[in-house]
Formats: sequence, structure tokens, C-alpha cells
Amino acid sequence: MASIHRDILIDAPAAALWDAMRDVGALHTRLVPGFVTQCEMDGDAARKIRFANGLEAREVIVTVDDALRRIVWSAAGGRLTHHNASAQVFDAGDGRCRVVWIADLLPDALAPAIAEMIQAGLAAMKAQAERVAPAG
Repeated sequence: MASIHRDILIDAPAAALWDAMRDVGALHTRLVPGFVTQCEMDGDAARKIRFANGLEAREVIVTVDDALRRIVWSAAGGRLTHHNASAQVFDAGDGRCRVVWIADLLPDALAPAIAEMIQAGLAAMKAQAERVAPAG
């Protein structure tokens, strides 16, 4: 099983970034606009999303942990037979935070494409968070 680990330092407070991340139905407006172009809830614990590249997915929200500032989701379909991911926000001090995104997936051959999407998602997250970050 392929496992992808990526992280990024963001010039925004951890609490502010977590507030956007935990709003699981607003990816396209609050967390990663431009990377995700559409997001709608499908029941209480799933969301249907469309990425800027046209890919669509249904993600089941496994957990939203406010104490750890961690969200876990899974997706299957298309060419993926397994996908489980998490994103966690850590306070990095001085009004900054670090986001760690981990994804485990099958088949392994899709790892390069998924890694590129994760990098693009983190870049969109950084751009949005730094754009709306409160002035320090």
C-alpha cells in the first residue's frame, strides 16, 4: 500500500486554519478554493467534491477531532480501491501553523498522481489561509 506524507508551514494561526478545515462542507470556499471547486454534503458524514482538474469523489468523514485538530476521511471509487487520509494542524508558534497530510492508498501506481494532488491542495490551503489570516 502506498503511503504519502506531506507537510507545509503556513503563516496563519492554527486555530483559524483548523476552523476552516473542520468545516467539512466548505472546502471549496473556506479551505482550498480553486483546488476544490464544488463540495456538498451527502448526509451527515460524507461529502461529494469536484476538484479543479475535473475529478469527482465521495469522501466519508471518519472523524473530526477538535482536541487534536485532526480530520480523517476515506474515499473509494474510480481507479482507487482504497484511500484513507488525514490532515492535522499543529501550532508552530509566532502565529504560524504546520499542516501534516497523510494518505494511504491502493493501487500503488496511483501514488504519484495523488501526491501531486496533495501538494496542490496544500498550496491552495496555504494561499487561502494566508490571504484571510488576521493581521498580527
